[in-house]
Amino acid sequence: MSSTKAGRTASPTRLLQNASMSQIATLIVTLLAVRWLARAIYRVYFHPLSKFPGPKLHVATRIPQLVAQWTGTPHKRLAELHRKYGNVVRISPDEVSFIDAQAWKDVYGHGTKGTPGGNPHKHWLRYGTSINNEPSLILARDNDHTRMRRIFNPAFSDRALKQQEPLFMKYVNLLDEKLRQGLKEDQDRKYDMVRMYNFTTFDVMGDLTFGEPLHMLDNAEYDPWVKVIFASIKTGSRLSIMMHYPLLWKAFKKFVPRSMMVKRMAHFKNSVDRVTKRLEKGRDSEGVDLWDLVLSQPEGKGLTRGEMDSNASLFMIAGTETTATLLSGLTYLLLKNPEAMKQLTHEIRKAFDGLDAMSIETVASLPYLNACVKEAFRLYPPVVTGMPRRTPPEGSTICGQYIPSGWIVSVPQLACYTSESNFKEPLSFLPERWLGDERFKNDKRAALQPFSVGTRDCVGKNMAYHEMRLIIARVLLSFDLELCPESEHWTDQYCYTLWEKKPLMCKLKTVN
Repeated sequence: MSSTKAGRTASPTRLLQNASMSQIATLIVTLLAVRWLARAIYRVYFHPLSKFPGPKLHVATRIPQLVAQWTGTPHKRLAELHRKYGNVVRISPDEVSFIDAQAWKDVYGHGTKGTPGGNPHKHWLRYGTSINNEPSLILARDNDHTRMRRIFNPAFSDRALKQQEPLFMKYVNLLDEKLRQGLKEDQDRKYDMVRMYNFTTFDVMGDLTFGEPLHMLDNAEYDPWVKVIFASIKTGSRLSIMMHYPLLWKAFKKFVPRSMMVKRMAHFKNSVDRVTKRLEKGRDSEGVDLWDLVLSQPEGKGLTRGEMDSNASLFMIAGTETTATLLSGLTYLLLKNPEAMKQLTHEIRKAFDGLDAMSIETVASLPYLNACVKEAFRLYPPVVTGMPRRTPPEGSTICGQYIPSGWIVSVPQLACYTSESNFKEPLSFLPERWLGDERFKNDKRAALQPFSVGTRDCVGKNMAYHEMRLIIARVLLSFDLELCPESEHWTDQYCYTLWEKKPLMCKLKTVN
């Protein structure tokens, strides 16, 4: 009897010792499953965000969100969820997505006056860090960001851009020259316009940022440094999945392969070396590039050397890839809509009787061109999904909905711009909607904010508009374009933070 009693009161340690490994594994899996199920039930029915509509699976677990991110389909997922659930959707356990035009002001701007709560701030974990741990404009906290914006704003003013006009025209002319030269050698030649636009925008920004181009138009080839930039975008998007799991992310950073770090450092060193070379030149008497303004700051008010490096690296992505992306999308949309292409080429060719007549002011004054650019931004925005913000301790009110403290909110651009709640015939390329056409009087034009809003909107938006207009106007002034069959469904693309663009193959014919 005493032995039976002893057996009944055996310690947990003895029971574990007597259990087989398979029994222990079964126990662990069962406990994890129960924990996962309990957390899922809490998230769906009792979570502070449970009042917002959304599919139960997406609300219960982050897995659908991460699968979409890994497979490059987050834009399709978000658009589908908003079509099904409306303008406000809970898209993951801790995130609510908005596509109402008012959300731009409430999420990224100064909020709606008189409503409870504060302005959401950047969700810093989602933005990562720069390789030298020095802030750039995107990564800087508020005080540093205000200081940097004060330095860079003059460089992107209309006055400064007018000073830089010869630099823009130099590469616009070179693009025209290279296209003509290729057609003289082979009239049936096909051009990948994605490459040609990338060559142009990277050469422009290289000259503006480092005082010399990357010579991509001259060499008709991607600079090795740029190839690394493109490859890192997709890799970075997938690796950022681990940021949702702090312990996993910490372990990855600790055991990351040395070869990966060496490549990353070599890439950043390329930017550092170019900045060093530019700084050695000192200030230019004409003062036409970014560093003339940086170097003119009083001591203690400018950028540290580390901040110069991190911002130079930022500009070489933010000021190049996005501009080339919009130009590629605009070209494709025009080719798929012949009437719009006909009207735009007529406007451009009527406005300019020669190549030398084109300027920043003259292209900016073309109404149909401006409407086409806006419509391209709407249907093919370079920034596809939302930029995550986190609600402050007092929470935030967004589109009349109160969001408690610590949760994530965003406005996904493509889903917002292609929603019937914001635009009539949302999937059609119709520049007339921006020109006062009565058919579109109920369009919510304020929903289109490709450069974001508020104090952290894109500092280079003026430059981007000028550069886009100059390049597309010059191409359409000089050439007739024809879309090749292999690019017929060009916009069927994956998205890894930015679009994974396919070649946009076109035949060109010189216009006399």
